[in-house]
Amino acid sequence: MLPEKYRCAVVISRAPVIQRGLVAIMEESLHEYEVICCSTQQETSFSLLQRASIVIVDLTNDLHKARNACREYATMMVHLTETHWVFMVPLQIYPMAVELLLRSESTLLSSMEPIDGIINAIRSGSRRAGKVSEALLSPHVYETESENAPPVSLTYSERQVLRLISKGWGINQIAAMLKKSNKTVSAQKNSAMRRLSLRSNAELFAWINSSQGASILNLNKTYGDDGKWKTAEQENTLPLLNNVP
Repeated sequence: MLPEKYRCAVVISRAPVIQRGLVAIMEESLHEYEVICCSTQQETSFSLLQRASIVIVDLTNDLHKARNACREYATMMVHLTETHWVFMVPLQIYPMAVELLLRSESTLLSSMEPIDGIINAIRSGSRRAGKVSEALLSPHVYETESENAPPVSLTYSERQVLRLISKGWGINQIAAMLKKSNKTVSAQKNSAMRRLSLRSNAELFAWINSSQGASILNLNKTYGDDGKWKTAEQENTLPLLNNVP
């Protein structure tokens, strides 16, 4: 058995904010893991998954083909029974996930799971397998808490920076696109976190992924002009998982 510091965690998600959020959580609370991020299951390999002690799968962006995705993961689990599978499940496909993915080696978490729930599921390992999180069993409790959260007022620049962070951009990329210094962008990010009473990058990514964060940052719309966004994206080709100061 490998020492703890050699544990491998594979994160599969199409959403940069989910990838970066899970990496931040692991770095801050579960630093014994080496984290490898993939956008789709096609980017993984059997040897990589076989090496992983935990695979965290975000199903949020697979709603249009949810049943096929669940079946494919169910087939993979048959061949990787020693791996702990953690599925982040949106409420829309919860019954399907229970039917196809809930097994002795898997845990179902809400796609809006609190940070503590994610950490506890990973730390518990196989002891938490075969479980469904309270955030899925009692979603109205978490929806009420989100609705009752006090309103937050961010400046235009702070919202602009957080929106770009949600797209998977690092501080260097954001500074280049907005023609600002790294120091200025970092200061705007930190200022936004103070207004939001967020203490870590993990909490920041959890907030961005929440209904309140998505609403305040208007994440359902593309930032700026489409042409400007595509041009900037082509010009900034730094790796997705740059550290966020």
